[in-house]
Amino acid sequence: MKLHGKNLVAGQWETGRMGLPFQATNPVSGEKLETVFQEATKKQADTAVTQAGKAFQSFRLKSPGERAAFLETLAETVEEQADAILAYAHLETALGEERLRMEMLRTINQPRLFAELIREGSWVDARIDLPEPGRKPVPRPGMRSMLQPLGPVAVFGASNFPLAISVVGTDTICAFAAGCPVIVKAHPSHPGTCELTAEAVIKAIKAHKLPGGTFSLLHGKNHEIGQSIVRHPDLAAIAFTGSLKGGRALMDASAARERPIPVFAEMGSINPVFLLPEALRDNMESIAEGFFRSLTMGNGQFCTNPGVLVAIDSPKLDTFVERVAELIGKATPKTMLHTGIHQGYSQAVHSMCGNPGVRIRARSGVAPDPARLEAEILLLETNLENWSNSPQLRQECFGPASILVRLNEPDEIHQFANNMEGSLTATLHGTPADLEVFHRLQVLLEPKTGRIVYNGFPTGVEVGYATHHGGPYPATSTGAHTSIGIDSIHRFVAPTCYQDCPDAQLPTELKDANPLRILRKVNGRTTKETIHP
Repeated sequence: MKLHGKNLVAGQWETGRMGLPFQATNPVSGEKLETVFQEATKKQADTAVTQAGKAFQSFRLKSPGERAAFLETLAETVEEQADAILAYAHLETALGEERLRMEMLRTINQPRLFAELIREGSWVDARIDLPEPGRKPVPRPGMRSMLQPLGPVAVFGASNFPLAISVVGTDTICAFAAGCPVIVKAHPSHPGTCELTAEAVIKAIKAHKLPGGTFSLLHGKNHEIGQSIVRHPDLAAIAFTGSLKGGRALMDASAARERPIPVFAEMGSINPVFLLPEALRDNMESIAEGFFRSLTMGNGQFCTNPGVLVAIDSPKLDTFVERVAELIGKATPKTMLHTGIHQGYSQAVHSMCGNPGVRIRARSGVAPDPARLEAEILLLETNLENWSNSPQLRQECFGPASILVRLNEPDEIHQFANNMEGSLTATLHGTPADLEVFHRLQVLLEPKTGRIVYNGFPTGVEVGYATHHGGPYPATSTGAHTSIGIDSIHRFVAPTCYQDCPDAQLPTELKDANPLRILRKVNGRTTKETIHP
């Protein structure tokens, strides 16, 4: 399929600013790919959001069954074009066929999961307090509430997930499921993948005769287009996956609006892994191998990459370091996603290695080739005092590097946890005896992290009902929400309450007859029963 490099504005492909073209780059060869992409104009951004606002008025009123059918068609259209999308995604990202096929499977499954969710319907959290006209000293009114869509959502895709957190990634899918139109700011490192995937979205929109404003895709290498989208008064929410710097820029832009809107930004974290003494004694080999696999998965380009190891000094810890060093020494450096990520990783590693309190304990046996954007695999080491006094060590290092913080005594493990910043994950490797002795560690970590992993590793996030992929700032902009999993739909809805509303005027989910047979909370009791006046 030949690409054209245009912008999708409310369902129509349009030429952008011819004076500001750009091309994607093959990260392995450094060669520019053929298609020239055109940055969107401010007018196109304004039109995309304005038309999304108009589309919202009808899209939000589609029944759950209609929206579910649209999502299922979208899954089918992406699946039909999967081979072409995967081939181009590899050219733009060098992620490899195996990794991309796994990501494509998740991408296809997400719309189907959300279709099941909204077709069943209980997710809207319908609550009904029946009136008590005879209550003293004042009557109780009838109150009914449920979650309703916010409005147009701007989605800023991730560079490291060109499929599952991009054009038809979680953000877009759960916004559609909620009844919100979407404006995607295409990631400039894989614009061709974005264009091919957007074609599948258009096909599904046309099949269901939805307004063109339901979906737009805008290109841009700089921040100008993104800022134009964010400033538009009709925009209702923002979803972002990327760096702390990028997330903060969007948060600040939203706060500067006349009417601030929520920003749901996932900004990465250090994801500490705590190695408790008995687990290290009993399971050193499996922990070392598991850590190495987690560190190097996706070339370290995961927001859940284990960036820090925390362990108490012991001979067994020395053996663990030796084993990890052996595995790293045999590993071959791999190409990173694009020049910006490679530069950021190289700068972070240079800063960490330049710290006088840091030792290099292991590095790739083969030197990386900068021309191929290869990343050296590293295990560094420091102590708690130097860690605590060195801000550059406590920043996310996006790539295959981790630092061991070697502790002198057991109580320092609690000191580390008490002083750490918000994180997406924290991992505990411990026997039952370890976990009993260090029970306070879990207590300290609970308000500091979104997901605590036991005797495993944090890379890889299951898309499920209990999933929480979030955490306190700076891991995310709001730790109360998840950006992955079924509950991510709650980012783009808010409750509306109807007081003493006639039954004929109520949303279907709140009517006395409960025609959708969803679970509702009536006077505090969960039930599917009909309400009899």
